[in-house]
Amino acid sequence: MHIYPDYYEKFRCIASKCKHNCCIGWEIDIDNTTLKYYNCVEGDFSKRLKDNIELDDTPHFKLLSNERCPFLNDKNLCDIITTLGEDMLCDICSQHPRFHNELPQRIESGLGLCCEEACRIIISQKEKCTLISNGDITTDDEIILLRDKVIDVLQNRDKHIAQRIDDMLSLCSTTGNEYSISELCDILLSLEQLDNKWGKLIKELKESTNTIDTNAFDTYMADRQSEYEQFCVYLVYRHFANSPDLFEAQLRACFVKLAYNLVRALGAMIYSKSGSFDLSEQLELIRLFSSEIEYSDENLYTLFDIA
Repeated sequence: MHIYPDYYEKFRCIASKCKHNCCIGWEIDIDNTTLKYYNCVEGDFSKRLKDNIELDDTPHFKLLSNERCPFLNDKNLCDIITTLGEDMLCDICSQHPRFHNELPQRIESGLGLCCEEACRIIISQKEKCTLISNGDITTDDEIILLRDKVIDVLQNRDKHIAQRIDDMLSLCSTTGNEYSISELCDILLSLEQLDNKWGKLIKELKESTNTIDTNAFDTYMADRQSEYEQFCVYLVYRHFANSPDLFEAQLRACFVKLAYNLVRALGAMIYSKSGSFDLSEQLELIRLFSSEIEYSDENLYTLFDIA
């Protein structure tokens, strides 16, 4: 059975319009099936493929000195697509930013927030996220059942998102650890950093802790609670149901609160300095969070453990 959020099929890569191209700065592994296809390509493009693929360990494209994929042209379009067709992309390129969680008797798919277009689709959606299935969604798996109840709690729009998060933790019989923003910044700065922009942002937050007016910011964001709702529901959907046990599920619920507190604090910092905080700024914060935390297993599981 295949399950996915209602926004899943809305995604289309915006290619050259993307400001944070996934073909820049990311190691791009090549699956064995696609590698066999590339080995069968003939003509001038065959030599270009072979010259730009590293076969040691996991086969991957050799990034250029500026960390661009060697097949990303000066118009930020993929030469593999324009020359061979989209069907000749390796799995990681054709699937990104999609993810697939294999669960008991089901596969749950979604879109990752590290992609700016996926982030825009998810966070800007005003309606409550619903899950779509090609079969009977009924299950007796206790973690999936708890996850679905958690999503219902997070989507209770009669309450402020902060109260919904506390209700979620209560439902999961946990409270999580309480960190000051300064303490949380220290933790984040100790992790692997993939983008210098993220490190600068966290340092700026740490230095601004005493000047942030979170109450004023919460008032300013009163009509934009759906942005935080979509963010939290996404995190629960992506990370909760594949917990190996209920204790791990509790940790991941606490991670959602930590993530919300961080993104809220970053937004409050921007608002305190400029007097405004628009959707594009929110999307960039969430995209950066996803890229830095969700796409580093070490960072993600560290935060699971300490949340």
